[in-house]
Amino acid sequence: MAITLNPDQEVVKTVKEGLKQTGGYCPCVMERSPDTKCMCKEFREQIQDPAFEGYCHCMLYYKSKD
Repeated sequence: MAITLNPDQEVVKTVKEGLKQTGGYCPCVMERSPDTKCMCKEFREQIQDPAFEGYCHCMLYYKSKD
């Protein structure tokens, strides 16, 4: 398993700016809770699934099975 940043630097820049504005909470959701703090609970749970391969909700991180 490997977790990498999105290769699209514009996406990374935009999401990181959003994270900065929200104090580290996912800029893609309105709720501010420990579950939405980056790296969000949803993606942490997806990481635990050995069959999952893909991006987190906001497209910042990618989990590959390799």
